Amino acid sequence: MQFRSIIRIVGLLLALFSISMLAPALVALIYRDGAGVPFVSTFFTLLFIGFAAWFPHRHYRQELKARDGFLIVVLFWTVIGSAGAMPFWLSEHPQISVTNAFFESFSALTTTGATVIVGLDSLPKAILFYRQFLQWFGGMGIIVLAVAILPVLGIGGMQLYRAEIPGPVKDNKVTPRIAETAKALWYIYLSLTIACAGAYWLAGMTLFDAICHSFSTIAIGGFSTHDASMGYFHSHVINLITVVFLLISACNFTLHYAAFATGSVNLKFYWHDREFRAFLLIQALLFFVCFAVLIAHQSQGSFYDMMNQALFQTVSISTTAGFTTTGFSEWPLFLPVLLLFSSFIGGCAGSTGGGMKVIRILLLTVQGAREIKRLIHPRAIYPIKLGGVALSQRVVDAVWGFFATYTLVFVVCMLALIATGMEELSAFSAVAATLNNLGPGLGEVAVHFANVNDTAKWILIVSMLFGRLEIFTLLILFTPTFWRS
Repeated sequence: MQFRSIIRIVGLLLALFSISMLAPALVALIYRDGAGVPFVSTFFTLLFIGFAAWFPHRHYRQELKARDGFLIVVLFWTVIGSAGAMPFWLSEHPQISVTNAFFESFSALTTTGATVIVGLDSLPKAILFYRQFLQWFGGMGIIVLAVAILPVLGIGGMQLYRAEIPGPVKDNKVTPRIAETAKALWYIYLSLTIACAGAYWLAGMTLFDAICHSFSTIAIGGFSTHDASMGYFHSHVINLITVVFLLISACNFTLHYAAFATGSVNLKFYWHDREFRAFLLIQALLFFVCFAVLIAHQSQGSFYDMMNQALFQTVSISTTAGFTTTGFSEWPLFLPVLLLFSSFIGGCAGSTGGGMKVIRILLLTVQGAREIKRLIHPRAIYPIKLGGVALSQRVVDAVWGFFATYTLVFVVCMLALIATGMEELSAFSAVAATLNNLGPGLGEVAVHFANVNDTAKWILIVSMLFGRLEIFTLLILFTPTFWRS
């Protein structure tokens, strides 16, 4: 284990992250809201700590192996998440505890969108901007993690993209591959953010709200600058813009790269991708079910209102964004539970969405169909194919292993929450909301997590990390084999 190289890298990341504190400090200066001091203090503190970690090891450069990569990834999210809690803790408005500061920071960075802060409409602009900006920063990290790093480390079946994804991503050399891929993804991510902010602004949002909500939309985070979330704007146009950009952000970003890499738009890459087609089918089915149930129960509002609400809430919850316009937990019959379960599927691999990812659900479905065929024809050989290409048994086994471990982590986290005194429905939905990086849940966590006890909040922070780091990346650090030389 190259500990000195790892410390050097983490120190450099921390120093670079400190620069992000200048953006909300500038917002505080522009709006004169008096909330700039915590960000300036955090900037100098993180810069000093990062420099202190980097300087003694600045000349120590050794080739990093996969084992080092696991530790660097986990340290990146835990260190940055902890550092991001400082402005919340130091801020005078809102005044929150250390536990709540860590919860809010990790929720933002992992793009979970679960909040412990109430009274958003009265908060300083700098704090509101920082929450959104932290989600946007985390979303970019998720894309690089999912597309450039996890496939190399072979996490949960995602290594199948090493051979199949287009452009610079398919190069297996770790260092130049990550650098080149990150650059291409950065351009796409930034372009989508600018386009989303422009659309929101033209639809009637203030410039501040447009920029902030574009951050959380492209990151599929779900934080808002208002307690009523998207319902604050009472606009069908804004709802539709949100839906469009959530669908775009929930797609594999390598498809976006492939479609625009030649300089002209080539949409065939989208339609030829089986995961993308499955994703659209799931979205369509969820929408029709929700819309039909709302119509049948004659919910309040016109026909068009119900269609708009069904479309918005379906896409928002199933892509794990967690934006709300109405209390979906109060919808009739099974709809709240259906939408909560849809978050287990989440977005496509290589997107900013949470959940288990569409590609894994697709492979599990194909594998289940194969087992049924084997019962009928025990001696027949049925290869698992995706897009006409047979997958190795190693990939199939990795997906099944991921699914089993995901389920086990869910059960353990839910039982731990119940042990802290949380009632069963709230515990179930709280773990679903954090492990799937969704945000809102049901029961006492339907609106916010402020009333959850501190022990439960730390459990949910771990749940957020498990969900964002694809389970194995974090779990492997708890095995004795990992630490043996």
